[in-house]
Amino acid sequence: MPKTFRPVTPGQRKLVQPSQSELAPSDKPTPKYLLEAKPKKSGRNHNGHITCRHKGGGHKKMFRVIDFKRDKENIPATVASIEYDPNRSAHIALVNYHDGEKRFILAPQGLKVGATVSTSDEPPFQIGCCMKLKSMPLGSVIHNVELKPGKGGQLVRSAGLSAQLLARGNGYATLRMPSGEVRLINENCRATFGALSNAEHNLRVIGKAGRSRWLGIRPTVRGVAMNPVDHPMGGGEGRSKGNIPQSPWAQFAKGYRTRSKKKTRKWVVKERR
Repeated sequence: MPKTFRPVTPGQRKLVQPSQSELAPSDKPTPKYLLEAKPKKSGRNHNGHITCRHKGGGHKKMFRVIDFKRDKENIPATVASIEYDPNRSAHIALVNYHDGEKRFILAPQGLKVGATVSTSDEPPFQIGCCMKLKSMPLGSVIHNVELKPGKGGQLVRSAGLSAQLLARGNGYATLRMPSGEVRLINENCRATFGALSNAEHNLRVIGKAGRSRWLGIRPTVRGVAMNPVDHPMGGGEGRSKGNIPQSPWAQFAKGYRTRSKKKTRKWVVKERR
């Protein structure tokens, strides 16, 4: 259940946070080689120009190096801790490989400290274990799916998400994605068993403006509150509803398809809902 608060301050009045009951932090410090400095870029490109508005500030963070490739084959690892990661919505797990190496992986729901995970094309088919799609049983619930063999997981990495393996044939596996889209993936791509942890993430209520600033989110001004010179939806006498929702650069915001025509739909079996 998400955590609510008895409002002893105004900022707690509507605050709802995910319960952190899944977390089991390690009593030992995180290895230095799994942490990197995270410089502030805040929505800028390599020229320093703002390309994504409403980003900036926020609490200082260290970047946790996550093993998306899961390429240590046939070496079992023991889960040492389940930890919070400020850089993503899902929790992460610190695993100790039996050859002495430590790595962070994405933590699926139900993964406990002391459990054993591995990368192999042989059973067991347990949560946290990683293998190629061609070796998985049909109907498996999976996450951290590769798009190209050996490149590392790129799909299904956010809190609470999972995909389902529906079929296999002609060198491709058919997956139902969290959006409802059904698509083909090379069967030599790897994925991990289980749905991702922290499923309550979407139930959170930030509660106050300051918490948004801690997260690096800057204020957003509505287009209808601006002048015509500043926004296509601005101006008008009194309050106006801004008949056509659009961006400041007049790109329609509701129902208008913005996907590039150059991108292929070749691997999509069925469109998302």
